[in-house]
Amino acid sequence: MARFGMVINLQKCVGCGCCTVACKAENNTRTRAGGQSHNWADLLIKTEGTFPKVMHTVMPVLCNHCSDAPCVAACPVTPKAVFKTPEGITMNDNELCIGCRLCQQACPYSNFELGDESLAGETYSVISFNAFERDTQPQWTDKTVMIQGVTSSGAETAKAAGAAIPALNRYASEEVKPIRKAGVVEKCNFCYHRTSNGMQPACVEICPSRARIFGDQDDPNSEIAKVLKAEKSFRLQEDKGTRPNVHYIRKYSARA
Repeated sequence: MARFGMVINLQKCVGCGCCTVACKAENNTRTRAGGQSHNWADLLIKTEGTFPKVMHTVMPVLCNHCSDAPCVAACPVTPKAVFKTPEGITMNDNELCIGCRLCQQACPYSNFELGDESLAGETYSVISFNAFERDTQPQWTDKTVMIQGVTSSGAETAKAAGAAIPALNRYASEEVKPIRKAGVVEKCNFCYHRTSNGMQPACVEICPSRARIFGDQDDPNSEIAKVLKAEKSFRLQEDKGTRPNVHYIRKYSARA
């Protein structure tokens, strides 16, 4: 059985944000309009100093899919609403989730400060909570049009697209009804609907500088296994004993 993981090459990362846009488009996570933005793929960005001596740092972050996941251990539901797949991906079952948010509290990567001096004080949240029924992109339910009889509304465009992957919307009559309901948690799932079918996560596929590598860490012939063998990598908060499956190599440089 494969043991999926990801390597992010910080030297190749240009901080363009394509990964975050691709994730949001693929998984239809909430925009900031009308409320909190849910970003399964996020960027920690920090600029320090005074011109011309300025330090700019970018670090892509996401769920670390820990081998010893505190969120899974904390879930009080039986069977678990937060669980591990055979490939090691940490998943959420929205039908079982009771919205207690104990997984959020247990996750050491939710709202934590990175120890790197260049990113001191910067935080991000791995696990998001859907407080509202329509915690997905509101534009895809909007029925207004810019030019009557000429342009389409967001709802018409969504319906015409016909996408129905697990994390996106499924369509009924004239309305776009999100699969994700209110009162449940959500997070990155390594695009399981794609990776379980031999595809790459959306953030990996879209990256213009190929800064992300995804695959089976236990397959010696895989690209990720070769990179981890050849490069010195680090993982976030390794001292917590969670054994993350997201690895970082090298260092971000705006001049690279």
